[in-house]
Amino acid sequence: MKIAVVGTGYVGLVTGTCFAEVGMDVTCIDIDQKKIDNLHKGILPIYEPGLEEMVSRNVKSGRLHFSTSLAESIKGADVAFIAVGTPPGEDGSADLKYVLAVARGIGENIENYCVVVTKSTVPVGTAAKVRAELQGALTKRGESVDFDVASNPEFLKEGAAIDDFLKPDRIVVGISSERAEEVMRRLYKPFLLNGHPIIFMDIPSAEMTKYAANSMLATKISFMNDIANLCEIMGADVNKVRQGIGSDARIGTRFIYPGIGYGGSCFPKDVKALIKTAAENGYQMQVLQAVEEVNEAQKEVLFNKVSKHFGGDLKGKKFAIWGLSFKPKTDDMREAPSLVIIEKLLAEGATVSAYDPVAIKEAKHALGDTITYAKDQFEALVDADALLVVTEWPEFRSPSFEVVGRLLKQKVIFDGRNIYDPIEMKEVGFTYHCIGIRADHKEPVA
Repeated sequence: MKIAVVGTGYVGLVTGTCFAEVGMDVTCIDIDQKKIDNLHKGILPIYEPGLEEMVSRNVKSGRLHFSTSLAESIKGADVAFIAVGTPPGEDGSADLKYVLAVARGIGENIENYCVVVTKSTVPVGTAAKVRAELQGALTKRGESVDFDVASNPEFLKEGAAIDDFLKPDRIVVGISSERAEEVMRRLYKPFLLNGHPIIFMDIPSAEMTKYAANSMLATKISFMNDIANLCEIMGADVNKVRQGIGSDARIGTRFIYPGIGYGGSCFPKDVKALIKTAAENGYQMQVLQAVEEVNEAQKEVLFNKVSKHFGGDLKGKKFAIWGLSFKPKTDDMREAPSLVIIEKLLAEGATVSAYDPVAIKEAKHALGDTITYAKDQFEALVDADALLVVTEWPEFRSPSFEVVGRLLKQKVIFDGRNIYDPIEMKEVGFTYHCIGIRADHKEPVA
């Protein structure tokens, strides 16, 4: 099959590369000439484990191509994916101008039957707008070309996107014709051989499924953070509570780890967009409004612990930060809790030295020269008054605490991801603050 993927961001590049990996002829299209030039050179616009090698392999095989020409790339395509950004507007709604511009461009150039698929995360009703743009462009041309519109939301986790695409939990496809279903079933046949389910449904339901899934996961995170904050007040241990509730199969163990709030390109945007969609239709999403409020407050929890420990006076203090990206295995800084923490530390007159294995370049776009960027995790510690663990990269899990203690001016750690053992921290002489466990918490006597 011949596939066109419009957009070479996170979703588009992963989608196109994975389809090429199973033998399809794929062209990824972007209006950014520099981005396309870099892709031809093997320089990717995002960091995702394993993706660079897969792109290189499929380019060499002749299955994966990059272009700035939608007109040339759409010719003969069986399926065209729209995978451009849907940034949130000031009111939280998803901005569809890029999606609709691509639909219009496809309509201006399409010559054969094609299934046009929205892969971008879009509100319910977007497919109808895409269809109208396509048909409008065809009418303006005076042409009659058959096409179908489908919805195929992505469920990719940053840091594990390739596995998620090649070995999906489920494939959700919204269609409105048997012909489109046959094309989409043929498209995904290589992924169904190992028993991965494909679920066909109406288009509005497919569009809603993506928002509902991300909002449910965001809800679990905010709920657990709310419980963690109460645990701290009441003297309970949130890690024990998490184990206790996670063993219930109805709840499960995933997404119930307390921390300093969710970030990234999906959860914040999608929660806001679903709240806005509901409001536009006369309905109030009360649970999701609370989810968002809890998350915004949670991003300040670690800073509040720092401020309290130092008596509210942070002027002249230096803080080391381990981790800048919103989660490990990605360089994504969008809505990262680190940005809130750093902003508040700087506002109080403190200085920051930070280290992240892959996100330094992206962090510089957001923070500029307002902080110091260390070449490794230990350089960040030199003469710092405390260490703040913000992103749980694997290399931070078992450092030499002897070295950490020697480099810090004070043996103080604020752990925003609960990756260390409070008892061990006490044994090696650190003052240790984490999420959902009071600093003076006592273990039960055996």
